[in-house]
Amino acid sequence: MKHLTLLATALLAATTAQAAPVTYEIDPTHTYPSFEADHMGLSFWRGKLNKNAGTVVYDKAAGTGSVDVQMDLASIDFGLEAMNAWARGEKFFNVEKNPSATFKGRFEGPLPGKLVGEMTLNGKTRPLTLTIHHIKCIPHPLHKRDFCGADASGSFNREDWGLGIGKEWGFKMDVNLRIQVEAVAKE
Repeated sequence: MKHLTLLATALLAATTAQAAPVTYEIDPTHTYPSFEADHMGLSFWRGKLNKNAGTVVYDKAAGTGSVDVQMDLASIDFGLEAMNAWARGEKFFNVEKNPSATFKGRFEGPLPGKLVGEMTLNGKTRPLTLTIHHIKCIPHPLHKRDFCGADASGSFNREDWGLGIGKEWGFKMDVNLRIQVEAVAKE
């Protein structure tokens, strides 16, 4: 009976340990926040941020967690260097003064669900909610640790962050944001 009690206690402890929140490190080689923004009502410019870092804390059993992502604005990539240089300059992102953007949020609702949080951009912090379209975790084939991926999107008015340039020429201020992320459990 004593052995059965010890075995039951060990199994309960193992189950509890698996249900605990796990911290995942974002893989910057598989995570690219991308965006699309109006160009004078004529077309949409699309781009991405090539450098980022951050963590995800995720409790798979409870479906809860949080996200903290830092995006390097100097890594902006429209596919056109002249546009990249303009966006990094003092008339728009002014990366010398504000080198990064951040998004910090928490999971809300059953997953896939929403990330409710705040984005800091251009020295201003405002609420931003992203919809999670997909989330999945598997064992990483090389690292032999838990490996999760997700896809989320949302939109915001860039003028709310003090980035209203172009409005006088007919640019719409709405920006669509899409983030696909992959993250590996920390050792």
